[in-house]
Amino acid sequence: MPSLKDYRDRIASVKSTKKITSAMKMVAASKLKKAQDQAESSQPYAQAMGEMLARVAAGVTVTDASPKLLIGTGSDKTHLLIVVTSDRGLCGGFNGNLVRLARNEILRLKADGKDVQIITVGRKAKDLLKREFGSQIIKSFEGIGAGSRVQFSEANEVTQFVLEQFDASNFDICSIVYNNFVSVLTQQPNAQQIIPFKLPETSNDNADEEGADKLVSPYAFEPEENEILGLLLPRNLGVQMFRALLDSAAGEQAARMTAMDNATRNAGDKINDLNLEYNRARQAAITTELIEIISGAEAV
Repeated sequence: MPSLKDYRDRIASVKSTKKITSAMKMVAASKLKKAQDQAESSQPYAQAMGEMLARVAAGVTVTDASPKLLIGTGSDKTHLLIVVTSDRGLCGGFNGNLVRLARNEILRLKADGKDVQIITVGRKAKDLLKREFGSQIIKSFEGIGAGSRVQFSEANEVTQFVLEQFDASNFDICSIVYNNFVSVLTQQPNAQQIIPFKLPETSNDNADEEGADKLVSPYAFEPEENEILGLLLPRNLGVQMFRALLDSAAGEQAARMTAMDNATRNAGDKINDLNLEYNRARQAAITTELIEIISGAEAV
């Protein structure tokens, strides 16, 4: 049975842990506000950019001269996955759930006979995937958003590397796997194809005249349509990459705040349990001493 000193040491240790988790919760909450504002402000632009490009792409005639980012390479043999996680842990299942989705996607593609390449953004993605898929990781990015906020230049660095790989015909299809920031309590792992550009899917029930009018609009192009798409498609790629990084940054702080809040409450519950056990042990020790004193007095 633990001694009273052991109980006191454990209570002091858990109290120190509680102070740390409480401080981390407050720090994450302060960072969350900035990250959430940045993520939410970028979403309308990214969504409008994708919808506008979808209308333009749906209204043009696709030929062999069309940009490769629109028509693809004509093959789907090699897939590139960009896996976005955080650099640090202590954020609950934020990274684990995302990497699980990426792992399932990799195994599914390999089962279909596809070649898979991986770009990791965030140290946790590299650490969790390198044991099983280390030979398929072609590039790792770390330290993105290490400052006060994620910068577009950081997202553009990833975008430019992806474009260089695509221009070199090193892959056919590219998808980004990231945590979509839904709310403070919900971060949804999501896989989005970004190369070649994918038109939004419409169901047969909704693909009536109204849906067709929304997707296809008459445009007069100046200069030539392929030249315009050649400029818009890389820009859209950078915007979608930036949005994914912002969503991931906001989701990380939200997940960490929630995890540290749970840890703080669990530490408080543990302290109460240890105090109860300590008081019981102290009472038992006092009772034992009294019995020994009384027994000794009676023996005399």
